Amino acid sequence: MDLVYLHTFREVARRRSITRAAEELGYAQSSVTVQIQKLEKHYGVPLLERYGRYMRLTPPGEALLKLASQMLDLYDESRETVAGSAGGTLVIGAIDSLAAYFLPPYLHRLRRMFPGLNIQLQPERESNIVSKVKEGEFDIGLLLDVKPADTSLLCTAVREEPLVLVALPNHPLGLLPKVELSDLNGAELIISEESCIYRGMFEKVLREGEIAFTSLFELGNPEAIKQCVVNGLGIALLPQMVVASELAAGKLVALPFQHPDIRFDLQHLIHPKKWMSAPLQAFIDMLGGSEEGLS
Repeated sequence: MDLVYLHTFREVARRRSITRAAEELGYAQSSVTVQIQKLEKHYGVPLLERYGRYMRLTPPGEALLKLASQMLDLYDESRETVAGSAGGTLVIGAIDSLAAYFLPPYLHRLRRMFPGLNIQLQPERESNIVSKVKEGEFDIGLLLDVKPADTSLLCTAVREEPLVLVALPNHPLGLLPKVELSDLNGAELIISEESCIYRGMFEKVLREGEIAFTSLFELGNPEAIKQCVVNGLGIALLPQMVVASELAAGKLVALPFQHPDIRFDLQHLIHPKKWMSAPLQAFIDMLGGSEEGLS
């Protein structure tokens, strides 16, 4: 059985679409379909099934995906060990804010170091990142949390990531020398999705302080939240990296608000048995070093 079929199968599983997998791999859609059919014939079981607009794994497909990831990983290891190749694929899972605002300069530098490397950046929710690192679908995961995201994984804190409460420059709270928790009583907040770690922190602090607030918008994308604030729809708590440009340009202001229970770290997650390829090790070294010279 050709390892190419397993690679194609993994792409279809990741993207939940034969069409999207074909676009990523540069194959005709019919070629991807044929490869999946040959895999299913080889194993004698259906590996994928149609679920609405998307494909999803059958139970045998889920089992094969875990093994296929290990087999492809081992193949990349053999290439690097035997031939000194630093090609292959590096799959990075990251939450939206890190994927959009933190990682691009690191990926640019990594591509310069390893021109033959295929880098795949997969934005995901925190819980999905943890599970996909465990299952071997992601080589490394990056998220924001206040404690190790999962004790079964190697979780390394890279740095503390500041959270800022942002508003328009003419917002009444921006006129205060210091914003106390009580000053947020009655505030109109734009909040992130329920699974977001810093939303949970913020709401817990507000509840414990018996602060009444209104959440008019609940959005899953940090860029959408930021644009709502820019358009005067409320205030929002966001990682500083998300609003750095708007703060520098004076489009938004960071309110003088701080609380000891509203903080978290940028951390990366790796499976303890993960083979450390040269590109993966270089990427980890970048994260742990200085940001100078990344762009």
